[in-house]
Amino acid sequence: MGLSRRTFSALAGTTALGFVLGGGSGGSSTNASSPPPVPTGPAPGPPATDGRGHTVGFDRYSLLVDGKRLVLWSGEMHPFRLPSPSLWRDVLEKMRAHGYNAVSVAVSWNYHCPAPGSYDFTGVRDLDLFLRTAAQTGLYVILRPGPYLGADVDAGGLPGWLTATEGRAHPKYLSYADEWLTEVNAIAARHLFTKGAGTVLLYQIENEPHLYKKVRADGIDVPLFHSDQGRGHFGAGAAKAASRFPGFVTEFGAGSSDPWGGKGYAQARRAQDAAYERRSYLTDLADGVTLHNAYMTFGGTSWGWLPAPVVYTSYDYGAAFDEGRNATAKVAPMHQIGHLLQRQPDFAKLDRAAKVKASDDRLRVYHLANPDTDAEVYVLRNDSAEKVSSTLPGTAFDVPVTVPARDARLLATGLAIGQRKLRYSTVQPMLCVTAGRQDIAVFAGPYGEMAQVVLDCPEEPTTTRLDAEGAWVYDRGLLRVTAPLGVGGLTRVKVEGGGHDRTMLLIFADDANAVRLWPYDTPSGTALVYGPALVRGVVLRDSTVHLTGDTIGETGLEVWGPRGIGQVTWNGSLLRTRISGTESLLAEQPLPGVRPVALPALDGGWRRRTENPESDPGFDDSAWKAADKKSSYSVTPVPEGQPVLFADDYGFHYGDVWYRGRLTDAAGLESVSLAYSTGTQGLLMAWLDGEPLGTHRMPVPDSSTVRQGSWRATATLPVPQQLRTGGSHVLSVLVRRMQHDQDGEALDTHKAARGLTAVTFKGASSDASSGASPKVSWRLQGAAGLDPVRGPQNNGGLYGEREGWHLPDLADGSDGDWEPTDLPRADRRQGVTWYRTAFRLAVEAGTDASIGLVLDDDPARAYRVQIFLNGWNLGQYINDVGPQHTFVLPNGILRTRGANTLALAVLSDGTTPAGPGEVRLTLLGAAAGGVPVTPVASPGR
Repeated sequence: MGLSRRTFSALAGTTALGFVLGGGSGGSSTNASSPPPVPTGPAPGPPATDGRGHTVGFDRYSLLVDGKRLVLWSGEMHPFRLPSPSLWRDVLEKMRAHGYNAVSVAVSWNYHCPAPGSYDFTGVRDLDLFLRTAAQTGLYVILRPGPYLGADVDAGGLPGWLTATEGRAHPKYLSYADEWLTEVNAIAARHLFTKGAGTVLLYQIENEPHLYKKVRADGIDVPLFHSDQGRGHFGAGAAKAASRFPGFVTEFGAGSSDPWGGKGYAQARRAQDAAYERRSYLTDLADGVTLHNAYMTFGGTSWGWLPAPVVYTSYDYGAAFDEGRNATAKVAPMHQIGHLLQRQPDFAKLDRAAKVKASDDRLRVYHLANPDTDAEVYVLRNDSAEKVSSTLPGTAFDVPVTVPARDARLLATGLAIGQRKLRYSTVQPMLCVTAGRQDIAVFAGPYGEMAQVVLDCPEEPTTTRLDAEGAWVYDRGLLRVTAPLGVGGLTRVKVEGGGHDRTMLLIFADDANAVRLWPYDTPSGTALVYGPALVRGVVLRDSTVHLTGDTIGETGLEVWGPRGIGQVTWNGSLLRTRISGTESLLAEQPLPGVRPVALPALDGGWRRRTENPESDPGFDDSAWKAADKKSSYSVTPVPEGQPVLFADDYGFHYGDVWYRGRLTDAAGLESVSLAYSTGTQGLLMAWLDGEPLGTHRMPVPDSSTVRQGSWRATATLPVPQQLRTGGSHVLSVLVRRMQHDQDGEALDTHKAARGLTAVTFKGASSDASSGASPKVSWRLQGAAGLDPVRGPQNNGGLYGEREGWHLPDLADGSDGDWEPTDLPRADRRQGVTWYRTAFRLAVEAGTDASIGLVLDDDPARAYRVQIFLNGWNLGQYINDVGPQHTFVLPNGILRTRGANTLALAVLSDGTTPAGPGEVRLTLLGAAAGGVPVTPVASPGR
């Protein structure tokens, strides 16, 4: 039985939702019989841990939650890429506020399982806490525990120790996978939406009947699905009934990963910008997709030795929220579409309608209709490099509509907005809510565009312009309202009467202002807030609206809400307000923005110490592991007549590994050939009797090798004349092994060797066929042991790591005996040098400052740096490869109000001067507000 794998490409493509049929207790409606037709109606309310059972079903249009249609608008984030549990809430609250109603969560086996039978779900690995936080935030959860993930993590999420076990088809592997799922499912079962215990709504498995039975046996009764290389596959005999399932984009590329030596994530964000996202997701909607998942919505950081070999530390991904947790311009279409799909029920049930052709062939028109409400939806896609204005013959549109270059637009006719009907609009509807005694409809589009909204009005209404830019005309049962988007901020037009007893407030917003409109449902009714950079929560108590959120710059505040509200607080402070002409509460004073954040310079207090005593022939390696194995489960062959040298076979799965070979009868030795295998950008350096023999490094990937996860090479290093003597010698080799291949094709390539694979010698007495010498015995050493808090991916086998030089306090309690030094440095030596400094931060309470570390130097200098903050391995910098120069220091690990220890382990090959060069802190973003942050445990020794 082979493992299935998914392709994590930039565009994963549309797949059908492969729900595995079969139910369980808890009210899960997942049986194979056809459900009765479900009419269009209001969506279910936000999910919560309410203690009540819920049903989860589906038909060909959408999910059915408690018998109501749900369009799932999900964003991917990985808790393991944000090693500060307090900040999980920050990202989840931002997602919910910006229109997402679900979060897709990958759970990486290797992150939680350092050894067979050993599992860690504490600290930064507390899955239970993450699921509780998602429920408190009001987000559904799509849970993805593998066992295989891909996801650009080491070995695709398979544990390092698994590389030294039997193959993927072996029963032993299946027993390990079952053990993993037992652990995850015990947590997941406590958070099932069907049980009212949490918000886990869907669960992804690989395409294996065995896994289906296992997950069901563990009590997971929510719908199961799988996604295999962009194609929909169905379990339990349901493949022939694919037309009964709604469309599901499981991993649409909301950005892309970037390789070593790549162009950087700024380029990814330009290439897959806001227009790209809008065009892609609206096309999916037109293709019948009602379950959307954006991979990634927050990418985060592949810290330590977590990343797959094909990516570097940053996993920013060009996502809607950058690595520093800041909303980018890409949030705008996600915000608008997400709120529309949640609040306009017509979009949960759409059929293809009669073909419509634009008068300009550059526009492709998708036409859909709701069979219950007769609302019609048009997606206009423009793949050209020019803005296109065109009429739509045969439709209700009697004016041209405009679509920007390489963009798309969603338009609708016959859509119910509150009590009224929308005849058409030339810009996209964003949301409609009822707040108090009025319906509020928001329409959004590019700045400066003249928007037109046409309402059916059997009688002439009373129309009031509340902002100077709005205009209207009533003619033969139609009210036409126009406004230039963004000019002067929001444009508001009030419509009263006209055959309806409830006031309609039309709001016109450009993209920049639309993302400052925050709808929020409360038990007392719906509120709509305008102004702040983020609204995290809205609570109504008596006549007061209590708002929490963030500001960046100084901003006004306007609140529409249920009848009877009279006061507003912002982050606990009571505001002076007045009632506006739009029946809102308007703050009389602006909310303050964030105050400046001062960062210390890192230009003093540095101390320096060289290492690699392992290269010295007198170094005591008696406690190291003897390389005495003769066979391996690796896919890399063991050379005949040589011992297994592969690091994984000796329990060293992450980070650097040292080898020491004792040579005898080596007279006349001319050269040493070191065959080795690493992930992308691995390297090897060698010494003989303490004298450097040289360094070999794998090449920077090009366009044809950018996804190659394993690299092999042989370094042939000449032996200096003075060392070609008889007697014994010590050959010392350091291998930066990098990470394991992801094994996306299920070929066991994650078991390709890491470290040395073979060693041969050339010289007068090295004829192996005649049995001549030199003879060699090997010992090797990697990480000294598991860091019980930071986990298996934090440490490697450098001497300084084994001795705790990366920790906040050294083993001897001080680095006072280290050599004082200044930066920049320009050393030239083969090996490892450590630099340490301390700094204090004093960020004001109530300020969320995202801070990064910048490393910069002459790109001609060949060296790399492991970055440790308070003992946490936050990434690897390769000066002459790049592209990453800025490394995010997550709050919690970073003490924003206290002392911090920074340690840099610099590995240089001796061919060029080596730094560090410039080392400085940088402010990635700041807001007044944020979430309370609990310090992450950062023990010393």
